[in-house]
Amino acid sequence: MMRRRTDARTPGVWLAAVAATCLAPRGVVGQQQAQPPIGVSEAREVVSRLVETYGVSGHEGPVREAVIKLLPAWASPTIDSAGNILVRAGKGDPLTVYVAHLDEIGFIVTAIRENGQLELRRAGGFFPSLFEAEPALVHTAAGIVPAVFMPRDSVGRAPQRNPGELRADPGTGTRAATEALGIRVGDPVTMPKSYASLAGTRATARSFDDRVGSSAQILALRHIDPRRLRHAVLFVWSTREEIGLEGARFAAEHVAAEHPARVYAIDTFVSADAPLEIKTFADAPLGGGAVVRAVDNSSVTPPALVDSLLALARTRHIPLVAGTTNGGNDGSTFTRFGVPDVGIGWPLRYAHSPAEVIDLKDLASLADVIKLTAERW
Repeated sequence: MMRRRTDARTPGVWLAAVAATCLAPRGVVGQQQAQPPIGVSEAREVVSRLVETYGVSGHEGPVREAVIKLLPAWASPTIDSAGNILVRAGKGDPLTVYVAHLDEIGFIVTAIRENGQLELRRAGGFFPSLFEAEPALVHTAAGIVPAVFMPRDSVGRAPQRNPGELRADPGTGTRAATEALGIRVGDPVTMPKSYASLAGTRATARSFDDRVGSSAQILALRHIDPRRLRHAVLFVWSTREEIGLEGARFAAEHVAAEHPARVYAIDTFVSADAPLEIKTFADAPLGGGAVVRAVDNSSVTPPALVDSLLALARTRHIPLVAGTTNGGNDGSTFTRFGVPDVGIGWPLRYAHSPAEVIDLKDLASLADVIKLTAERW
């Protein structure tokens, strides 16, 4: 069992010490040769490959394999017993941790009916109505089996948004025929998805949450020279975030003994930048750059860390803003060990829907911020 770090200093003094460390520049910025920012083309190449790979919570294997293939040649990834990918670089204190999650929302088969239809349980939080009467894919051990998410047979006099119990039908008619296709209880079920470019640098797909965060960490590592890092960094691609931050919780428990100085949770900033949204909360326009999640439902980033990160980004002319939003993040699992959680994300429209929308400039900005913090903060 890991022991929680103890510190004789009061919380206020400890936070002040952390802030002072973060605000102190590592070397003279003006003497550093500026490197070109990470480009939109490379960002598109990485995220389009990840977003078209399937991996419902607890079944992240294909995404894990895709991430490993996209890492730079110098990286030596390891897999822990929770299925998380770990990549370490640099040496010395303080250790800083980055974590983005591999999984996506979807369904799990809970039973096969006599008529061959599949009873389903949601994996993650979303509106089932967005999947109703749409094509489905059952991911079996033998391969993908097409099906449909069944529409409700009637809506009644007072229609409800959600269909209640959602089922999938592979079209077999009997339990035996469904099982003959290789479908079993516990198999994940998704909707087909693909990456599509929109106008300019915008794109739409399902599961940008958190394939954009995973892509940003890959892009940052591709552009980091590990020999020039001034301290140790640990990049984590976690499992089962959508069903309770389970992979990150495992990682936090096993890294706590190394006393990380900070954890950066790289995840969605659910934005109000949509035509019908009220702009008084979570208003981070697409295309405006990465976003520091100053406050969300799981954690509060210390204001001194928000301010110093914004100041650091300005020195390199990297677009970065701060905001508050809903949702939780993997970094919150580290806070019980005394590790400040600095959530960094990108603006996302229509989160957890089949038609999420991003701006690739925000992904490139996010990757630049990750690289900068690893090297300079």
